Amino acid sequence: MRLSTKLIPLVIAVLTSNAWAHGGVKCTTLPKEQWKPHTELQAKLIKEGWQIRRMEMTDSCYEVYAKDPKGKRVEAFFNPVTFERVEE
Repeated sequence: MRLSTKLIPLVIAVLTSNAWAHGGVKCTTLPKEQWKPHTELQAKLIKEGWQIRRMEMTDSCYEVYAKDPKGKRVEAFFNPVTFERVEE
């Protein structure tokens, strides 16, 4: 069975979108001008015992790849305004 040539771009768009990759996590609707700097979140997490590997900015969250204070490897999302953790 062959996919229609019109359907292939749609499938590619869905599979590569941020919503698909991040489970549609929404942290805030506030503009990025109101976000706190990611370095503040990084300092807060390190103080709490996190070991940060990498941080990224999504459309509405700070995404953190790290080991949590218990040593568990995690991908966590944080509200960039409040720094509250947002569950997927």
